[in-house]
Amino acid sequence: MEKETEKQRDYNLIRRVQNGDMVAFNEIVDRYKDRLMNAIYRMIQSEQEAEDIVQETFLRVYQHRKSFDFRHCFSTWLYTIALNLARNELRKRKRFKFFDIFDMQGHENEIAVEMKLPSNLPNVLEQAITSLPEKYKMAFILRDVQEQPYEEVAKIMNIPLGTVKSRVNRARALLREKLKPRMEESNALSKGTLLPVSLL
Repeated sequence: MEKETEKQRDYNLIRRVQNGDMVAFNEIVDRYKDRLMNAIYRMIQSEQEAEDIVQETFLRVYQHRKSFDFRHCFSTWLYTIALNLARNELRKRKRFKFFDIFDMQGHENEIAVEMKLPSNLPNVLEQAITSLPEKYKMAFILRDVQEQPYEEVAKIMNIPLGTVKSRVNRARALLREKLKPRMEESNALSKGTLLPVSLL
């Protein structure tokens, strides 16, 4: 029921935006800017470029406000615009930056804290997410970080639902594999558990 309310709120706002209501537009920006920034930054690892993409996303939303199709979820439309811009930015880069998440020498005491999450886990997890192949990273960020339903992720990425599920599962497996050595002594990550994304 809560999700319906969110969806209806978005519809009401975009209808007002279509009529030129800038107060409604600013409310949409406030509702989504932090979530978009979070997702885009994780995709491209540059705060300045992520901010530029988020601004460009909202600019395009306003420019194309009349073309929004109310048969679809507003957030899906918004994320699709933002992630297409992020993909274009990644293509421009020619090459990707990879982090060596195993370069942890000198931090053994931080890692082996009994029954507690390692103090540097969020940073290690960020780097592990960054190192994922783009198609797995995008699916993982949308599903497990942004908590979008699988069906919405499929629409945003324009791929079948089954492909989304397999990519998310593959991303979780890759991350689990990378993080397991860091987590074993704290017993905070086991084969059957989800990654502690809430720490991000």
